[in-house]
Amino acid sequence: MARYTGPATKKARSFGEAIYGYDKAFEKRKYPPGQHGMNRKRKQRSDYALQLSEKQKAKYTYGVLERQFRNTFETAARKSGVTGEILLQMLEARLDNTVFRLGIAPTRRAARQLVSHKHITVNGIVTNIPSYQMKNGDIVGVRGKSQALSVVKENVAKKTDVRKFGWLQWNPDKYEGIFLQYPSRDQIPEKINEQLIVELYSK
Repeated sequence: MARYTGPATKKARSFGEAIYGYDKAFEKRKYPPGQHGMNRKRKQRSDYALQLSEKQKAKYTYGVLERQFRNTFETAARKSGVTGEILLQMLEARLDNTVFRLGIAPTRRAARQLVSHKHITVNGIVTNIPSYQMKNGDIVGVRGKSQALSVVKENVAKKTDVRKFGWLQWNPDKYEGIFLQYPSRDQIPEKINEQLIVELYSK
């Protein structure tokens, strides 16, 4: 399964934002990586550079590689509605992202690993495809014997209130959640300017 496996903090520093969640190392060094990070002169970036940076930020935030991201965009463009919003909705509806949002895993990387190692079920069926697209009413659960995993138990125990993600519902007794509907743009907390991505692919 192809995925980015490089240094997360370095990538976050390049965007100037903790795209992978809270990072102690990032908080200490919020300047760009490299030998001249703090002293590097900031040049005014072109429109293309801004658009490309925004696409890269979205791609790394959701852990999607280039071809898969492009295919997701093209699928979103074929649907009726606002392309940028549909793109983010499709990224949010990925199984690995849903596992992360439900609080079963601390990061999207960890969620992807749980999915690929067959610890997650969708509607009672073991599903090991991180990019699986959730549909309204789909039930995401932790496989019976996998509920005893320390990483799962610890994260579920300290899980923040999932109600802040209004498109999801969590049942702690059954270790399962429901994907109620696609989120609206204002419900998605990621700081991504999706219009710049649309402009980049429209060239």
